Amino acid sequence: MGSNYKKIIENAYKLTNSLKDKGKLATYIPELANVDPSKFGAHITIIDGTHFGIGDHLEKFSIQSIAKVLSLTLAYEIVGEDIWKHIDVEPSGTKFDSLLLLESYNGIPRNPFVNSGAIVICDILITHLDNAREDFLEFVKDLSGILDLSYSDKIADSEKATGYRNIALCNFIKSFGTIKNEPDVVLDFYFDMCSIEMTCEQLSQTFGFLANGGRKLTDGKKVISKSKCKRINALMLTCGFYDESGEFAFKVGLPGKSGVGGGIIALYPHNYTIAVWSPKLNINGNSFKGMKLLEEVTTHSELSIF
Repeated sequence: MGSNYKKIIENAYKLTNSLKDKGKLATYIPELANVDPSKFGAHITIIDGTHFGIGDHLEKFSIQSIAKVLSLTLAYEIVGEDIWKHIDVEPSGTKFDSLLLLESYNGIPRNPFVNSGAIVICDILITHLDNAREDFLEFVKDLSGILDLSYSDKIADSEKATGYRNIALCNFIKSFGTIKNEPDVVLDFYFDMCSIEMTCEQLSQTFGFLANGGRKLTDGKKVISKSKCKRINALMLTCGFYDESGEFAFKVGLPGKSGVGGGIIALYPHNYTIAVWSPKLNINGNSFKGMKLLEEVTTHSELSIF
């Protein structure tokens, strides 16, 4: 571990932790409203395998939309370039659960990371796998090395109980014929997928393959091709933070993905992955302290993709 990485993370953590957290918990999912708002952790994994964490980096949290990158990876590997017939690759410029653009684009979601796009990805996985729920979990277990990984029924049920907009999105897309399976089946899988819990350490290690040309850091096993890896990273840079993606690219300059559980994963290709968790969200649904810490890290290390 370059001692300068360690120092940069420590300094960024200290500075960010001293800021007044202007964020708010994601109360629209009842289970997420119960999380201790003062939690704050970060973990960096360098592609040589060395890693370092600080704060609450060993505590599990709900990764929520960060899982959308993993479902896209699996679907892209199965379907190949045909996947882009079902979803676009453009930033939406609207909220993550917006229905607005689906009407204009005939039921084709703007990108795989808004809720509508991730729901279409779930439909693709259900169509192509014998048991999408189990097969996806096995895929993430293999990536992460977390053998006892499971879906959180508590969180999934909490989302199902209040997921009216996602139900509306799924039915609306189905009306255009973009979704093949029954909306109930697709939504059940979608809510399960978003309920996975990991620590910052586990998250930074799970995403190592995207910083390593599509290969796992642990054993070098190929997950996806270099070309697909490049495209997923590009999508994370342009669409990973909903209508704040431009701001993130401008201030942080790394591919990344946020979740309303307060987690963020970001990566610098051929260098490192970094996971941050702080549950209070800014008005765009991204972790307030997480965004600040990553801005500090790339500003002071002068290491971004630009």
